[in-house]
Amino acid sequence: MAALDKLTIKGFKSIQNLEDFELRQLNIIVGANGAGKSNFVTFFRMLRAFMLNNLPAYVAKNGGFNGFLFRGPKVTKELFFRMTFGERGYRFHLTPTVNNSYIVENEARYYENATTPWWNLGDSIDGTSAMVKECKNGTLSAYCSQFIYDAISSWQVYHVHDTSAFAGMRQPEIIQRGKKLAADASNLAPHLLYLRDKHNAIYKAIVEAVRLIAPYFDDFLLTVEEQGAESKVALDWRQKDTELEMQPYHFSDGTIRFICLTTALLQPEPPSTIIIDEPELGLHPAAINILAELIEGASRRTQVIVATQSPLLLDHFSPEDVIVVSRKNGASVFERLKTEDYKEWFEDFTLGELWIKNVIAGGPSHE
Repeated sequence: MAALDKLTIKGFKSIQNLEDFELRQLNIIVGANGAGKSNFVTFFRMLRAFMLNNLPAYVAKNGGFNGFLFRGPKVTKELFFRMTFGERGYRFHLTPTVNNSYIVENEARYYENATTPWWNLGDSIDGTSAMVKECKNGTLSAYCSQFIYDAISSWQVYHVHDTSAFAGMRQPEIIQRGKKLAADASNLAPHLLYLRDKHNAIYKAIVEAVRLIAPYFDDFLLTVEEQGAESKVALDWRQKDTELEMQPYHFSDGTIRFICLTTALLQPEPPSTIIIDEPELGLHPAAINILAELIEGASRRTQVIVATQSPLLLDHFSPEDVIVVSRKNGASVFERLKTEDYKEWFEDFTLGELWIKNVIAGGPSHE
């Protein structure tokens, strides 16, 4: 599955007009609170929901369609999205209705080698995708859409902020959920068990990474329990130099969050695009250093997008990896950095320091 090359977003939340913006294998997004980083991440959640035929429910659960429109329906009359994946592309409009919902209009896919490169798939009043229907029905033309459908539906936004005692990642989960890591890592234990049995080298790499930030950690036990008709696995683990079996709640919040992120970044069959929002939360500086290496390594296998507020994390990447989001006249503006613009500054300061000093415009601004 190919990465997302260029992206156009018009009228979506704070993103009034993002035109043919280039995305690379590695994209580190920084910006002040409220600049639009989270809205950019939300775009990926919404598009994945569209491919999974869950968009009507997603819109309803998030307050209705009007809340997705830049400054509301009186200012923005429709949403428009266009994206390219190498020689293929996809576009569609979402138009508001009077009942705070939407219809899909002018949905089309693109293949540059076709006789008619842009092929119109029509409109949809039920809020679902005609391209998805084409793929599900297995029509002769579905092969043109399947590539795009597979790429977008594989996108995963990892959100592991909830590390409380009752978070899914700390609870036993059925073994059958283990093949793909869930967005909230609620199936962490069965996924680690799957990796231990099927991809042992990757499992060992995860264990070694955890030992770097938690030297007392020895290995996961991944105890399987029979609960009625189901087999569940728990995130039990062993501490070095003791036979005592530790429970999931013995992991600190930062440690278990690091385990989740490491597992996401090292997974053997990654999504076409991995999106992570503020992965640095609760992590020790040493863990952030290792996380940066994992992010860079993952970007060699798949596309990675990270939204961060951490100057320390930023220090590990080149300016060309970094996208700065700022607000101008109430709208989010995206700009990729260039090394040549800060060449003299780099003689005395790191990239993170320049961001703290607001030389790289990532701080609050007054409109």
